[in-house]
Amino acid sequence: MNTVVRTQQVGVLEKLGYGCGDFASVLYWQTISAWLLYFYTDVFGITAAAAGTMILVSRLWDGVNDPMMGMLADRTNTRYGKFRPYLLWLAIPMGVVAVLTFSSPNLSPSGKLVYAWVTYVLFMMTYTAINIPYSALLGVITSDTTERVNVSFYKYLFAFTSGGVVSFIGLYLAQELFGTTVARLVYGEPNESFGWQMMMVCFAIVATGFFLITFLTTKERVQPPKKQKMSVSADLKELLHNRHWLVLLAVSLLMILFVAIRMTVTTHYFKYYVADQRIAFLGNTYSVGFVALASTFLVISQWVAVLGILGTKWIAALLGKKKAFILFFWISIVCFGAYYFLSPDSLFLIFGLQIVGSFFCGPLTPLIWAMYADTADYAEWKNGRRATGLVFSASTMSQKIGWAIGGFVAGWLLASVGFQPNVEASDSVRFGLKLLISVIPAAAGVLAALLMLLYGLDNNKMKIIEEELRRRRGENE
Repeated sequence: MNTVVRTQQVGVLEKLGYGCGDFASVLYWQTISAWLLYFYTDVFGITAAAAGTMILVSRLWDGVNDPMMGMLADRTNTRYGKFRPYLLWLAIPMGVVAVLTFSSPNLSPSGKLVYAWVTYVLFMMTYTAINIPYSALLGVITSDTTERVNVSFYKYLFAFTSGGVVSFIGLYLAQELFGTTVARLVYGEPNESFGWQMMMVCFAIVATGFFLITFLTTKERVQPPKKQKMSVSADLKELLHNRHWLVLLAVSLLMILFVAIRMTVTTHYFKYYVADQRIAFLGNTYSVGFVALASTFLVISQWVAVLGILGTKWIAALLGKKKAFILFFWISIVCFGAYYFLSPDSLFLIFGLQIVGSFFCGPLTPLIWAMYADTADYAEWKNGRRATGLVFSASTMSQKIGWAIGGFVAGWLLASVGFQPNVEASDSVRFGLKLLISVIPAAAGVLAALLMLLYGLDNNKMKIIEEELRRRRGENE
C-alpha cells in the first residue's frame, strides 16, 4: 500500500507548468505593486491620499474574501479536480478586468474616483478567484514535504522571472513604445494614458496563455480523507487553533509590509528623491533619467532574487526551512535599512545594497509557502481533516492585507508631507521617501524575523508527520 502513496514525485514538465501560473499572476501583481500608485497619481489624476485609501479598503475587503474563496474551492468537485478548473474559467475575465483597471476614460474627478474603485475592486476579486485555487495546488500536487520545496522553487523561479520581465519592459512599454512612439502614430502626439493601457493589454494576453498552460499540465494527487465531512465552522475552528499557521500568518503580513512599502514608492523614490543623474563612464558623461534608473533598479531586484531562489532547495535541506528563512531575512533587513543613510548621488550603494538584499530576500517567499503546505499536513495529522484551499487562501489574506497597509502607508505619508505629482519635491517629501524606502519597512522586517522563532514545524517534525499521513492514506487506498 505504501508504495502507491510514495510515488507522488512531480515531473519536470509538470513543475514547469505549475510555475507558469505564477508567471501569469506576477505579470499582474508586480504591475499593480510597483506602479498602481504612480499610475493613479501621475497618469490617471487621483490624489495620493485618495489612492492610498482606495488601495487600503479594497485590499482589506479582498483579504476578507480570500478565505471564502478558499472554502469554495475546497468544496468544488469536477472531473478536473477542485482547484485547476478556476484557471480555465477565469483566465480570460482576469485579463479583461486588468486592462480596464489601467484604462483612463475621460471623466470628472469624482467620476475617475468611482471608476478607479469599481475596476480595482473587480480586479482584486477576480485575481483572488484565480490565484487562491492556483496557490492551493501546491498542497495537493504532492504529499512529499521535500518535493513541495522543489515545486515551490519552480513557482517562485517563474514568479521572480516574471517580475524581472515586468520591471525590465513595463515602463518602457507604457512610456516609450506605446505612450510615445505608437501614440504619435495614433494620436499625433505622446499619450501616456494610452501607453499604460496597451502595456496591460500585452501582459493580459501573455498571462491568459500561461494560466491555461498550468491548467493543462498539472494534476491534483492529494485528496481530503474520504470520511471527512465538509464543515465551515470546523474548518475555521481548526485553522484558528493551528498555532504554526498563525505564526506564519503574522510573519507573512510583516514580510509583505517589508516588501510592499519599498516597492510601492520605488518609482516615486527615483523620480523625486534620486532624480535624473549624470554618470561618468569611460571618460564620457551621460544623463540618465529616473525611468531608466527605476526600471534598472527593479529589474536587478527581480533577477538577483531569481539567483537567490536557485539555491533554495539545497539551503532548505541543509539548514531547514525555518533557520534559512531567519538568516536570510536578517541580511535583507540590514541591507534595506541602510538606505536611510544614502544620499541621492550614492548610486553605487543604492544599487549595490539592493543587489545583496534582493539575493537573500528572494528565497523567503518559496520557503514560507512550502511551510504553509506543511501546516496543512499538520492539521490533517492532528485533526484528521484537510482544508488545503482554506489554509492557502487565509494565508494569501495576510499578503493582501500587507499590500493594503503598505499602499496606504505610502500614500498617506506622501500626502502628509505635502507630496504633489509632477513638481519638484520639497525637503519634507524627500525625507518621507527616504523613510519609506528604509526605516519603516526594516522595522516590519525585524518583527517578522523575531516572530518566526515561534514556528515549530522543523524538518524532523515534518518527517514524522509525513510518514504517519502516508500510513493513513495507504490504509485508505
